[in-house]
Amino acid sequence: MTRLLIILLGAALPLLFSLSEGGELGVCYGRVATDLPDPASVVQLLKKNNITMVRIYDTDPTVLRLLANTGIKVTVELTNEELPLAAADENNFALQWVQSNVKAYYPSTLINAVMIGNEVFKEASHLNSQLVPAMKKVQAALVKLGLADAVKVSTPIAFDALQTSFPPSAGAFKDDIALSVMSPMLDFFRQTGSYLSVNLYPYLAYLSTPGISINYLLFRPNAGVNDTVSGQTYFSLFDAQLDAVYYAMEKLPSSSLRAGGMRKLTAGPDITTEARVSEGSQPNQGNHGVGTPQNAQDFMAGLTSQVLQGTPAVNGNSPLAASAVRGTPHRPNTDLNVYIFALFNENSKPADEQNFGLFYPNQQPVYPNPIDFVHGGTIGGPVRASYCVANAAVGDAALQEALDYACDNGADCSAIQPGKPCFEPDTKLAHASYAFNDYYQKKGRASSACDFSGAGTIVSQAPSGACDPSPSWCVANAAVGEARLQMALDYACGHGGADCTDIQPGARCFDPDTKAAHASFAFNDYYQRRGRATGTCDFAGAGNIVRQAPKIGNCVLPSTA
Repeated sequence: MTRLLIILLGAALPLLFSLSEGGELGVCYGRVATDLPDPASVVQLLKKNNITMVRIYDTDPTVLRLLANTGIKVTVELTNEELPLAAADENNFALQWVQSNVKAYYPSTLINAVMIGNEVFKEASHLNSQLVPAMKKVQAALVKLGLADAVKVSTPIAFDALQTSFPPSAGAFKDDIALSVMSPMLDFFRQTGSYLSVNLYPYLAYLSTPGISINYLLFRPNAGVNDTVSGQTYFSLFDAQLDAVYYAMEKLPSSSLRAGGMRKLTAGPDITTEARVSEGSQPNQGNHGVGTPQNAQDFMAGLTSQVLQGTPAVNGNSPLAASAVRGTPHRPNTDLNVYIFALFNENSKPADEQNFGLFYPNQQPVYPNPIDFVHGGTIGGPVRASYCVANAAVGDAALQEALDYACDNGADCSAIQPGKPCFEPDTKLAHASYAFNDYYQKKGRASSACDFSGAGTIVSQAPSGACDPSPSWCVANAAVGEARLQMALDYACGHGGADCTDIQPGARCFDPDTKAAHASFAFNDYYQRRGRATGTCDFAGAGNIVRQAPKIGNCVLPSTA
């Protein structure tokens, strides 16, 4: 069976997927920036984080040489500009290209795939008719040089190559490429044992679909979305988009069967995927409050756990359970290889594409808890809470200017008006700290959202005496039953990032030893650590927000992390 490569693009997290034997995680190493570390440092960063696959968007000799003898698998690209030359193949262009850019480095550098172009249908549609011929020429060159078994040929297509994507079972490619390009391309993949590459855009789908749950986007517990045609229920937008591609592939006829009529495929190529979600580190980039580092982390934790551990088995209306299954509702028991887009934030890209990195150019992780490339999820235990406070050293004038900016650009400053709960103490420092933190939390704790030209500082402990005009807590809804409470509890304490040490046997909040009590503790910790963000006390209906401080046995649930 041919394999499929999928590229995911979204609001705070980027990824690339392929289906193969055993799920594996990789990254896309783009270099459209002026401030990136040197390639030698990048290779050390890859090794330090146990990253075993990397995709580059060219065949840079320095990068390929430095990746030699590392054991890291490398996907290279024949660019859109080179594609027509490969298709025409004058003067044996394809053979010379493979000799110079693949054979010259292999096997010291483990080049395992060549991407022919990038999103050709979208970025260079005048080359559509030349795409498959170019792929065939490069494949023939690999065969001639004895590399065809080790190095596969593919091409990344954008998700908008689909004409229909919802419900997933209605998935179909656009008419202008379905029979003319996609059908012969899938034949090529079957014949060569390769895979299709697809860029998915779950974030954009979320923004363009009114009423869709953010939890459905971010792999959090949710009620699910039903495909009324297939009868399958989806608990993640990623799975729904991936299955839409599978269904679209299955609707294409195989050229080997055309003589006997237009028969549809019952099994098609696998997929490799790249996923992209921006962490929105620029507070005004217009990401609708979704593209934040914390949301990006939640998406990535759910996605990487699915790739490396399997999707939690569905029980009732929650995607959480003790067991896990691989694949999607339509393609169960299928492994994915995933390339995360991208390794770094890249400052020379268009403004809305600069903040998709796992790391800042200084090699520090973007997310509060780094991604675990071995087990999936995140590293570092519970999610770290953070707050933004005013820096008195800048002086009252600078504080006032920053205070005005915060209040005019999204912070709710009503509580620090005269006569309101947080007006006292009536100082610039106190009012600025209140406004800065409200702005910072609303922007998903993006680091740049606590800059204010030096007037703000991020701290990890809730400031002493900080005013909270409307505290709230998240508690368990016992009416959903113990099975659903347990599944949501497992999520919160697992890749959800809650600190559940205090409800372990013998710990201070273990008693009362009930599902409702333990779930309330975990839900509230999860909720507070995420700044009480919208949707973080949902748990597919298992959580409720309350305004009075709840007491569970001897434990009073806190209103801060």
